[in-house]
Amino acid sequence: MTLTPTRLRTGAVLLAALVLAGCAGTPSRGVSEPAPGPLVEGVPAQASMAGDGMPDATAAGPLPEADVGVGGGDAAAAVPGIAAPAVDQRTDAEVDYDAIWGAAPYDPVADDTLPAPAESPRALDPWEPWNRKVHSFNNVVDRTIATPLARAYVKVVPRPMRLGVSNFFNNLGQPSSAVNALLQGRPKQSGQSLGRFLVNATLGVGGLFDPASRMGIPNRSEDFGQTLGVWGWKNSRFLELPLFGPRTVRDAFGLVGDGPLSPVRQVGEDSVRVFLQGLQLVDVRTQLFALDRLREGADDEYALVRDAWMQRRDYQIHGDRIREGDDSGDGLPDYLFDDNDATVPVDVMPIVPGTSTP
Repeated sequence: MTLTPTRLRTGAVLLAALVLAGCAGTPSRGVSEPAPGPLVEGVPAQASMAGDGMPDATAAGPLPEADVGVGGGDAAAAVPGIAAPAVDQRTDAEVDYDAIWGAAPYDPVADDTLPAPAESPRALDPWEPWNRKVHSFNNVVDRTIATPLARAYVKVVPRPMRLGVSNFFNNLGQPSSAVNALLQGRPKQSGQSLGRFLVNATLGVGGLFDPASRMGIPNRSEDFGQTLGVWGWKNSRFLELPLFGPRTVRDAFGLVGDGPLSPVRQVGEDSVRVFLQGLQLVDVRTQLFALDRLREGADDEYALVRDAWMQRRDYQIHGDRIREGDDSGDGLPDYLFDDNDATVPVDVMPIVPGTSTP
């Protein structure tokens, strides 16, 4: 067959059309070919074209995660479902050092030289549901009665007089502390408590002033609950008593042992005794104002009070060893070393009017 110029031009046009068609059907390098989607009017969605001649992404639907972001880390991090690439946090000097010596980057999670995280001992609280109910009741009484009385007391009574009241009741507790210190095998501390009582009762005008502290006589508070702990009753269940607040079963028995040693409870005149007990309760509540904000901001106020009280109580029983420089006392909070015990004292235990004191 003779090839005329017309036939040659026609063949060239057909060959060019076939080459272009082949190039159009070949996927671009580095981009995966999308799987065929549902048919729209007989045409696959991926094959539909936009007005500019490019594949219409909206018609194609969402692409598989493996096909998105190829060739760009930033683009991959911006696409949901794909984790952002790890960022090297090392400095240039650290990178150069690792390149020379082959050292692995520091991983604090895998560092076996770090000490184990500290864990606070769990409070022995098997009666927690009951204790929480009593705690809620105590909070209602505190908000409606105790706190308003304490705020009025602070507003009306000058601070020097309030300090004298605190000194007076603190000094009244020294004889009981002296007896319990002696029962715990601490004759020196017992003598200090007794000496403190005598000095403040005489030179301190009945205990309104505290010259014993200026003379260097320490202020130690001991009760029969602590004595039972020293005698061997180490672990005791947490118990919250109505109106008396946090205690343990051991300390509940301790209240019974401390009752006969309470000077306030020995007052025979009911009106005088009730007045002194009420004044002491208000004084104790004023000492807790500093903790109110901490309690209000706690996620679990009951657990905060319980754990703090149990930790403080454990220190009160075993505190002498820590005072003498035992390493077990390192890192303890400062409030544990404060001997002022702002808890409801045994002195305010009610006595039925007209009956004899124990």
